[in-house]
Amino acid sequence: MDNNKTAYERLALIRLKERPTVRDYIPLIFTDFYEMHGDRYFGDDGAIIGGIARLHGRPVTVIAEVKGRDINENKKCNFAMPHPEGYRKAMRLAKQAEKFNRPVICFIDTPGAYPGVAAEERGQGEAIARSIADFMTLRTPVISVILGEGGSGGALALGVCDELAMLENAIYSVISPRGFASILWKDATREEEASNIMRITAEDLVELGVAETIIEEPLGGAHNDLDKISENIKEYLSNKISEKCQKDIDVLLKERYTKFRKIGDFME
Repeated sequence: MDNNKTAYERLALIRLKERPTVRDYIPLIFTDFYEMHGDRYFGDDGAIIGGIARLHGRPVTVIAEVKGRDINENKKCNFAMPHPEGYRKAMRLAKQAEKFNRPVICFIDTPGAYPGVAAEERGQGEAIARSIADFMTLRTPVISVILGEGGSGGALALGVCDELAMLENAIYSVISPRGFASILWKDATREEEASNIMRITAEDLVELGVAETIIEEPLGGAHNDLDKISENIKEYLSNKISEKCQKDIDVLLKERYTKFRKIGDFME
């Protein structure tokens, strides 16, 4: 594991167009993936895909934020920035998983939820808040993995889980470094400086108790060996799903609640 990269260097790495997206990982981690569409309220959001699949033969529900590699792919997935209907689709699939006792696996890779006027008119804030609330009480195991960018509420909506893992070069932050610099210093060009003081790397998040596991990437980044990183993710998911499924659901929910209650420091 390479711990020498700065946060800004990792940010540049995960924004490479060569970096694998969830569409690369799904065929290598799961079998029999069947995608489902729509939120049953407004429409289908290409920024979030979801469906049912098998992980070593076990039925699971997969919910994932999608990044594109070129302009056409990014237009289809709205540059990985979900609309409200994306989060409502995610919750529809999560509730279905709860009904049929399927574990839920979430893959996070977004700079943040879409901030446009239309998204706000359709209830962007409410959709994210409801997703957070519903995942907190979902009566089935939930494992989340941050593949690249974990930005703001757009990531947190799928980040309420029993265990959170991050790829070695992934980041997780309450706001993008550029947004941080714009607000704090009124200077977006100080993005690199912001990145390196925000404590957004996988090592930082494990130390702070926000994430539990770092999944090792091949030397130079995930794009250098897709098969290897996919196998690392698959092994992690298999072990954690088996572990969580053995627990009584009420114990699991209590542990999930405690996990989030203990995050953060405060002074009186």
